[in-house]
Amino acid sequence: MQSDSLRLHYLLHSADLIEDRLHHQLAPLGIKPRQARILDALARMSRASQVELARAFDVSPASMSTMTARLVAAGFITREVDRHDIRSNTLRLSKKGSDLLDQIRAAWRTIDDVIENAIGPEKARELAEITLELRDALGGKTPGSASEQPPDDV
Repeated sequence: MQSDSLRLHYLLHSADLIEDRLHHQLAPLGIKPRQARILDALARMSRASQVELARAFDVSPASMSTMTARLVAAGFITREVDRHDIRSNTLRLSKKGSDLLDQIRAAWRTIDDVIENAIGPEKARELAEITLELRDALGGKTPGSASEQPPDDV
């Protein structure tokens, strides 16, 4: 390894390379990686407001509004008047969005396989555990999930 000061660079570069491969896997489905994560979160949450989603993803409400507007336009999610507050809307997966989840998860498994093939199964498992630990230590969590265990199949 060259310099310790390059650790962040390696992490960022690896993340960019993985996200690029995921982008190519999801392109035939008509969605992007972050949109896929929103659909997955809505599957766990059942329904959510844009503000709840923005908080869960740690993005601004305006950014979430842009992402969800595209998903509504594509027919992957629906926007409904909140039954508890008619001034608010809630978002839900549409049938089309729900039907897409298996394909999204298959794309994610393909990327898991890419990682495992690149560094081996044991290192891939360790990488998943370490990145989960880092994410949690930095205050991150899976949107729509109360608690999470490390994946067994990484």
